[in-house]
Amino acid sequence: MAKSIMKLSPLTEASYYILLSLIEPLHGYGIIKKVEGMSGGRIRLAAGTLYGAFNSLLAHKLIVLMGEDENNKRRKIYQITPLGKELIQYEIVRLQEMVENGIKETGGEND
Repeated sequence: MAKSIMKLSPLTEASYYILLSLIEPLHGYGIIKKVEGMSGGRIRLAAGTLYGAFNSLLAHKLIVLMGEDENNKRRKIYQITPLGKELIQYEIVRLQEMVENGIKETGGEND
C-alpha cells in the first residue's frame, strides 16, 4: 500500500460515496441521486458539498473531468481514477476492520 493512499485516509462519508458513485462516469446531479440511492436516502448531498468535494478529489487526482454531457453542455462528467479506486479499496478494508473490532469488543451486532 502506497503511503500516499494512507495520507488521504480517512475519507469523509460524502467523499467516500462520491468516489464510489464514479466507478462509471457521471455528472453532478447523477452523483447526488446515486449517493442518495446507495445510502437508502440517508445521505442527500447539497450542490455546495458536492462541488467542494470535487475540488479536493480533483486536486488529489482521485477523480478526473471526462468532459461535458453531449445533451447538456453545462453538465460536467467525472470518473474515478486508478488512484481513487485504490483509495476506495483501502477504505473498505479499514472500515471492515473497524466494524469487526466493534462487534468483537461489544459482544455482537445486536447488543
